[in-house]
Amino acid sequence: MTEPVPDPSGVLSEFYISFWIPTAVLTAALVIKLPSIIRLWRDPLMRAVGGLLLLACAVFVFCTPSTIARVNRLTGVPNFAAPWCYSLITAFCGCCLLLIITWRNGPAGRSAATRRVRRWVVGAYAGVIVALWALFLLAGPHEERLRDLDTYYATTPFLREEILLYLVAHAVACLITARLIRNWVRAEGLDAWLRWGLRLLGAGYVSNLVFDAGKLTAVAARWSGSDLDWLSTDLAPPVAALSAILIAVGFILPHAGQYLHDRWRIRLAHRELRPLYRLMREVHGEGVPFALRATPELRLIRRETFIRDVLLPLARHIDAGLGSRSYDAALALGHPPERARALAAAVCVLDAVTARARAPRPPGPAAGPDTTGLLRRIGAVSRELRRCDDIEAVRARAAVPAESVALHE
Repeated sequence: MTEPVPDPSGVLSEFYISFWIPTAVLTAALVIKLPSIIRLWRDPLMRAVGGLLLLACAVFVFCTPSTIARVNRLTGVPNFAAPWCYSLITAFCGCCLLLIITWRNGPAGRSAATRRVRRWVVGAYAGVIVALWALFLLAGPHEERLRDLDTYYATTPFLREEILLYLVAHAVACLITARLIRNWVRAEGLDAWLRWGLRLLGAGYVSNLVFDAGKLTAVAARWSGSDLDWLSTDLAPPVAALSAILIAVGFILPHAGQYLHDRWRIRLAHRELRPLYRLMREVHGEGVPFALRATPELRLIRRETFIRDVLLPLARHIDAGLGSRSYDAALALGHPPERARALAAAVCVLDAVTARARAPRPPGPAAGPDTTGLLRRIGAVSRELRRCDDIEAVRARAAVPAESVALHE
């Protein structure tokens, strides 16, 4: 006795992805990009990004069966939502091409050749949208279908051509976009976040090709009298949802990744300055006033400014000879030149703090030594203040020559 063949639709139903999930992810991407889109609205790239994300959200909002039924009921026309959804999908395809063309060309995107290509894309896909509506009007009255319109009307005159037209337009756009992204990912000098974002975008558009293949196969099967409707009704929707999630994350990743990287770098720099800041706060008597609404960038700037403002008068107590001996001592201990300079500066700053405590007004000249190098490497000096053992080793070795000289005298 042969075992029954499993129903593909039953298997695929276990992998169902609600259309509201990609809608939420796409909306999040749009919200993240919205400030830049509004601020740089004259930039064709920003307009393309905004249009693509907005259309992608609209596609998933209007292509759910409940919304399709509501649109049909509000208009009073059976299947009115079909050309409307097809138009949104076609417009989304055009925006995909416009975005990649503009994004890929960068500053050259304003060239005459690029503008001609963009006009050609707009004209071609606008023509497809007009043809979709004309074919729908020519098809005449028909029965409302919420989930299987593509296969149910695959052999109906005019609707057949309409379904084929939107699928071919979608497939062509996704194929070209995926190929452009594939070539772009291989380019040298791309930021890591941008490269990963492009990879996710490429995976999303390749997934769209799987969507098109499933739909076209199901439609072609109807032409030959076969029934592969599950490819259109059960396979294509979750693939489209997965594709939208990949595309949305692909757009979010370069922006969010760079943003998080910058925030982390700023917070790390702020934390790195803590030892030197605490030392300067002891010298000054008070620190930077706390501001609840201050941004991380502003906190970092205020901390850097405070440290430099306290270091400038403290520099009059710095012993230039000690700095030179400390640098030579750090080199002798095996430290590289850059770190040796930071260790020498840390020794000098600690010595100056001690000297200031003994004599607030130094007997030397009011101007003091040149502090340009010290003020430029406050981050490195602060890092060395965490390594007390290395500083003490340099200080002890730097003191040996001076003590030897004193004994000979």
